[in-house]
Amino acid sequence: MAIFAVLAAATQLIWLNYAPVTTTAAAHFGVPESAIGWLANVNPLLYVFLAIPAGLLLDRWFKAGIAAGALLTAAGAALRLVDDSYEWALTGQIVAAIGQPLVLNAIPGVARHYLAVKDRASGIAISSAGTFAGMVAAFVLGAVLPGTGQLTTFVGIGTWIACAATVAMLIALWQPSPAVARKPVRQRVPIRATFADPLIRQLCLVVFVPFGIFNAISTFAQALLDPAGVPSNVASVMLLLTMVIGAIACVVIPPLTARHRVEGQTLVAGLVVTSAGCLLLAVTPSVFAGFLGLTLIGLALMPALPIILELLERHTGQAEGTATGLVWSAGNVGGMLVPAIVGLFVDTPVTAFLICAGVALLGIPLLRGLGAPVMAVKS
Repeated sequence: MAIFAVLAAATQLIWLNYAPVTTTAAAHFGVPESAIGWLANVNPLLYVFLAIPAGLLLDRWFKAGIAAGALLTAAGAALRLVDDSYEWALTGQIVAAIGQPLVLNAIPGVARHYLAVKDRASGIAISSAGTFAGMVAAFVLGAVLPGTGQLTTFVGIGTWIACAATVAMLIALWQPSPAVARKPVRQRVPIRATFADPLIRQLCLVVFVPFGIFNAISTFAQALLDPAGVPSNVASVMLLLTMVIGAIACVVIPPLTARHRVEGQTLVAGLVVTSAGCLLLAVTPSVFAGFLGLTLIGLALMPALPIILELLERHTGQAEGTATGLVWSAGNVGGMLVPAIVGLFVDTPVTAFLICAGVALLGIPLLRGLGAPVMAVKS
């Protein structure tokens, strides 16, 4: 589980390698900043199309699917170092992006294969926190190694982490699953049967909201707080603190939520707090409000992912890969659409923050009945 969490972190580190140093990377490669944006944008774009095929593959060949995802992540990271050019950087990001769904879709499955039932919520929480830890690592490295001459070193560190995690993961996959978590031979579950399940359809709608708000806030927080006199370096610290607190919350809150079966109530509370944080930023934007509002958003919003994935693992039986693919795909659609809408109002921060607050409130009715006792998907 620890190795898999590091691998999950590596996928996010590779994805966001260039995001914290957009201006530096653009100068290094001699391309517009919008071109550097595509080094990160290829991930959510490809995820929408690859999430379901990746889930089907994991349901059929679980360990082979994770191994393929790990190898693609490492290969993509290494390709960026073949030549110091934008073309090779983009090629590497695309290859790594193809591997990402095979790793992230496996979060519930790894818990099911390697942990006893009572420990699976904690395992999913740790793996999910690993993804956010990878984001934190990307921004920390971006702050420590910001210079144009250090870009190759910056990318190289991410590559070494991805390669080390891949080697360790391949060794771990070679070992048999613990007897306590072994399952009978898996049967194929048709994708239509998976998507026809009411809870999975509900989770696909629900996950749209936290993904969308989180991506919008993390993308535009600096620009939206700038008119209030918040320096960009201070806004970067705010976002970093948001991710750190959110990653910690991902480890602590979901297992407690699963233990007491209050998933729906926890997600509702998270959306209410998220909306309050966005309203605070809209009404009284300042350094203090920025730290408080973004911290509340990270604390309330980021645990939503492991809570939803734990519900999937407990509910879907032998189709967790496909179901997770459906949910990740819906989440990435939200992760692209909501920021696109918010981006239209980047020059009017009050409107942008109010849109995020409204999206959070609109997500509350989607949670009706969530967390009630569920049955596994039938094949």
